[in-house]
Order: sequence, then C-alpha cells, then structure tokens
Amino acid sequence: MITTDEIRAMLLDVENDRVERTISTTNTDKFGQAICAFANDLPNHKQPGYLFLGVTDDGAVSGINVTDELLKNIAAIRTDGNIQPQPSMVVQKVPMPEGDIIMVEVQPHVFPPVRYKGRVWIRVGPRKGFASEADERILMEKRRTNVTSFDSMPCLNATLDDLDTRLFNHYFLPKAVDDDVIKEDTRDIRFQLSAFGFYDTRYDCPTNAGMLFFAKNLRRFIGGAYIQYVKFAGKDRASDILSEHEFKDNLCTILPEIDTFIKTAITNRRPIPVSSAREENVVDYPDWATRELLMNAICHRDYESNGPIQFYQYADRIEIENHGGLYGRANEQNFPNVNDYRNLVVAEGMKVLGFVNRQSRGVLKVQRELRENENGEAVYDFGYQTAVLVCEKKSPRGERLKEEAIKNGWLKENAQKPSEMTEKDVMDNQKPSNVMENESKTVTETEKPSFPNLMVQNVYQAIKMNRKAKYSQLEDNLGVSESTILRAIGWLKENGYINPVRSKVKGEWQLL
Repeated sequence: MITTDEIRAMLLDVENDRVERTISTTNTDKFGQAICAFANDLPNHKQPGYLFLGVTDDGAVSGINVTDELLKNIAAIRTDGNIQPQPSMVVQKVPMPEGDIIMVEVQPHVFPPVRYKGRVWIRVGPRKGFASEADERILMEKRRTNVTSFDSMPCLNATLDDLDTRLFNHYFLPKAVDDDVIKEDTRDIRFQLSAFGFYDTRYDCPTNAGMLFFAKNLRRFIGGAYIQYVKFAGKDRASDILSEHEFKDNLCTILPEIDTFIKTAITNRRPIPVSSAREENVVDYPDWATRELLMNAICHRDYESNGPIQFYQYADRIEIENHGGLYGRANEQNFPNVNDYRNLVVAEGMKVLGFVNRQSRGVLKVQRELRENENGEAVYDFGYQTAVLVCEKKSPRGERLKEEAIKNGWLKENAQKPSEMTEKDVMDNQKPSNVMENESKTVTETEKPSFPNLMVQNVYQAIKMNRKAKYSQLEDNLGVSESTILRAIGWLKENGYINPVRSKVKGEWQLL
C-alpha cells in the first residue's frame, strides 16, 4: 500500500516519467492517453505508473469533490472499449491535507502495444505522445518475450462460454488422442484445452488459437478471421461478379467446408473423350493443390490484421492473398525450402485435423501437381510488405482435349453428357430401391445416424454448399459414378438429411 508521504514525493518530482498530474475531472481523452502510456511502459520500468486528478502541473494539490459517480466514471475508462487490450488499473480516493484527490495506478501490460482509440501512446520523461515506428517495434519485442506467437496469447475479453466445447470434445479431441486416454482424463475442460494451447489458465480465458478453432462468434473477437471468396466473370476485378461467399465460422467448422467447396465449386471435374471408347477426367484446378494453397494461407496469415483472406477466382486464374509476409527464418531467397510458423498453435491444430502436414513439403508437392495438370507452377509474389499473393493459373488441358475430341468426332460441339440432368430431372428422378417411399418422413436431429462413409458426407457437404446442385454436377465434381451419387442421395433422403423441393420452373434440395 502506497503511503501519503510516497504520494507527496511523487507529486513533487516533476521529472518522474511514471507520474501524470491534472486538475481536470472531465478530460477523459487525456486520462485514457495517460493510462495507455503507462500500460505500454516504454522505458521498461516494470513498475506502475500513476495518474493524479486534482493536482497541478507543479505538484500542488488543488483538491476536488470526489464522488462515487466520479470514481465509477474514471474506472469505466478501462472497459469502455477505447483502450485495447484492457489495462490493469486501480482507482481510489486519496485524502490529503489540502483536499481530496484521485489516484489511478496502472500496471505495465504484459502484451503491449496498448492502444487508445487506435493509437499507441507512450511516455518517456516529461514527454507524452504517439509512438514512432521504432517505439512500436520495441513494444512488440517486449510482447514476444512473454509469448511466442499471437495465437498463443490470451484472448482477454473472452471466457469459456464463448467456446463451442462440443467441437473440442467430439471433433478435435478424438483426432488428437486415443480413446483410452480420453476416458481416463478427468481434468476440468480448461486444463484439457490448455494442453493444446487453446486456453490460458493464468488469465482464465481462451487463447486466440482457442477462439480461432472453437469460437461461437469468432469475428466478434478476431475481426479479420474469415475468407472472402469471389468469382469474377472476366480477368480482373472490374468484371461482373458471378458468385461470392464468406467462410466466417471457426476453423473446426469451415475447414471441412472449404475442402468440399474446392472439390465441388472450384475443380470443375468433367470427362472428355480421348478416343472412341475411352473418356478421361480433366480439371481446371487440381483439388489437392488448390486446397493446400488455401490451407497455407489460413495457417500462416497474420490474424492481428482486420482484412480477410482473399480467395478470388478469375476467368483464367485463382489468386489467394493473405495478410502477413514471410515469417521468421523464411525469406524470398530460401522459400520454400525453409519454413517458419507465425501461428504455432494453429499449425499444430490443423495438423491434428489433417489439413496440413508440417513437413515443409506442401509447396513442392503443389508445384508438381500443377505442372502435371498443365497449370504451370503457382507464382508467389512477395512484393508486399504485409501480405503474400499466390497465383494459380487455369489449366488449358480441358479445352485442348475437348477441341481434339470434337475434331476427331468423339464429341459433338455443345453436346451434353448423356447422364446430365436438368434441375427438374434431379427432382423427378426415381429413387434407388433402398429409399423409403414416404418421402415426407423426417427424422429428428438426435435420431439421425452418422454418415456411413466419407462419400455420403462429401455429397451432403456439396449439396449444403449448392442447394441447386444437379446429379451431373455432383458426379463430375466429386469424381464418382452416377450410381454412387444416387445411392448417397438415397441414404441422405431416407435418413432425414435432405428432401427435394419442386417448383414450376426449378427445384432445389432442402436441408432438414
């Protein structure tokens, strides 16, 4: 407990950079700036800073009327959203012989830089002002001494209730550890999450990685954590937009969706006759390579940025732009042979779920697949200081084989595949024999059985992404036969997952 004599000494020491004085009781901007500066502790005193209200610049006590309302108003500066991350501070009334004053004690923050209304304030000696670029770099280095990466930092404004723990228990955990270990682990879920870097028990809150994987409302806490997909009709952003979609949920939810989306909406798998008796499946973009490029962007992006990952498809190429340049030991000269991780916890979590391998082979394998599919190699642009842009060119192979097939008479120009159905055909098609005749029957969520295999799950996800999907689209995009699609759809209808809905002009799938 600080004594009155110690307070008096600080008030009179006008050169003390841990003290700020003011006679105002209403200048909240000045108070917020001072609190922000003390929380940043640029001189690295590792001691609290003090803001005194009711004191002149020369240290004389003027005295103020300290009411409960005034104390509450000053204390509210901590939580009004203007100071991020929230500082640790104590507000109290201090009686002095000349009159009452208010003392605000501010502890140095363990995760600087701290910002007031978006600006970093610092104090060195008598000077208080905006932090320079060099000042911010020093503060960032101080933060790195406390944590190794942003994803391992505590998300101080979040609680356990902000996590969908069911995803952790039923989706992540079974992939991470053996069933026997799960049965024997009787620890509180906070400690289970902490074992994977998803929870900080010191601050009793999720880490940023925990929010990324399991948050119920992710963008409330990490604003830029989403993927913006746009498909353009032409070769630049000035052309018409054909479709767009946002992947804005937590990683446990969107990673499987992205996997299916690439297979169904991006790959454009279709058979092309290469002789009078044989067809060959061709794709514009190999699904594994495209998936790997996007997963790399998710894994390595800078989540402190508010901008999304841009996943843009043009008529002749795909571009993926993620915030954050090359990190750590990786640079333009040694890429892709040397790798480093900006988000260690995210990388490990994605490995557990099977979406990255962490063996520094991904880029090399991507380039090989693209070459084999005649896309050419993906082009990486490191010319941005704060982002990486990778370009994947559309393969000309499909169009070349189609032209050859038409020339040789194996394919009629503008001909449809015999198996291709209209949307009405999809809805009118007879059900496989194993489908129950009572199409109106529904099954409650708790009664729905698990998918019998991965193919049925992929068909369901494909329909979820495109509720107007034709049988032929599902067949081509998933690379399986029509009979396989019919069996999968039959199972989904029988077990209450989907139902065809007809209209006068078109039909679509209803998710039950």
